[in-house]
Amino acid sequence: MNRKRIRVWDLPTRLFHWSMVAVVAGAILTGLNGGNMMVHHQRLGVILVGLIAFRLAWGFLGSHTARFGSFVRGPGAIAAYLRGQWHGIGHNPLGALSVLALLALFGFQAISGLFANDDIAFEGPLRTLVDKSTSDWITGIHASMLWWLLALVALHVGAVLFYAHAKKDNLVRPMLTGWKEVDDTVEDPPRRGGLLNFLIALAIGVVAAWVAAGGLLPPPPPPPDPATLPSW
Repeated sequence: MNRKRIRVWDLPTRLFHWSMVAVVAGAILTGLNGGNMMVHHQRLGVILVGLIAFRLAWGFLGSHTARFGSFVRGPGAIAAYLRGQWHGIGHNPLGALSVLALLALFGFQAISGLFANDDIAFEGPLRTLVDKSTSDWITGIHASMLWWLLALVALHVGAVLFYAHAKKDNLVRPMLTGWKEVDDTVEDPPRRGGLLNFLIALAIGVVAAWVAAGGLLPPPPPPPDPATLPSW
């Protein structure tokens, strides 16, 4: 059977994927180190909120394979895939569950960090919107979620390795180049997305990051005038 190359992943989807890899890795490292690194941990968390907001918007505005409607399927499609009866490009029905889980859990982790504190010097940018006891509760959940997220990432990487070695299907290369070699009977995906849709999704991501950074909160009060402070 003849083979051909088709474009599977658009550039915004690939940039999101590898940006999320870098941001998540940086957030984990800075969070585990603590101390002065928490400043960078907070910034990375805000960026992660923006990235996920962009991906959610791009899931409705992007190219065919990036849209949730093209790969999020019900139990019937998952069962067909497990029986070897599913044929398509992009995320398979089982892989779609992994995508949704990653977006949901990392989104929760990023948002919960906005309200967290460390009882010393760090407070999330939206900490003042909740009382101290609620912030402490959120902080505990935020810390305990790390291991669940690491397990999910390990499962995701394990699936990629399984496909590479057991099924001889390299999933990394298309996410780098955008192109994949398929049988010539496979139809090219419809052309969707476009510059305007990208700009709309990008704007949604930027606004989400701005809000996460406390953009809607009133500015803090100015420091007191040194002349009004007691001399002692």
